[in-house]
Formats: sequence, C-alpha cells, structure tokens
Amino acid sequence: MGGLFVLLIVYCLTAVVLFVVGIIQIIIKSSRNEPVKPGLKLLIISVIMVVIGFGACAVLLANS
Repeated sequence: MGGLFVLLIVYCLTAVVLFVVGIIQIIIKSSRNEPVKPGLKLLIISVIMVVIGFGACAVLLANS
C-alpha cells in the first residue's frame, strides 16, 4: 500500500505542475500576442489526468 501512495503523490504533483506551467504559458503568450494553444493543451492534459487519477483512486478504494 505504501508504494501505491507514493505513486499517487507523484501523479498528483505531475498534474499540478502541468496545470501551473500551462497557466504561466497562457499568461506569457497572451501578453505577447502569441498563440496560446500549447498552454491550453497542457491545461486540458492536466484536467484529464486529474479525472483519470480520481477515478482510479475511487476504483482502488472500492475494491479494498
């Protein structure tokens, strides 16, 4: 169970880092009038990771 908890923490940290980097990219690129598509992609990826992660946690907790 300890290894699973560490994996969950790493997964959540990865999703948070992607979200923060996406927000920073959007802010910087919008101030320079550049396309913000890469930042939006990072935001979408981080949201999908959070949804999948919480779904997997719910399944693991329901089965234990």
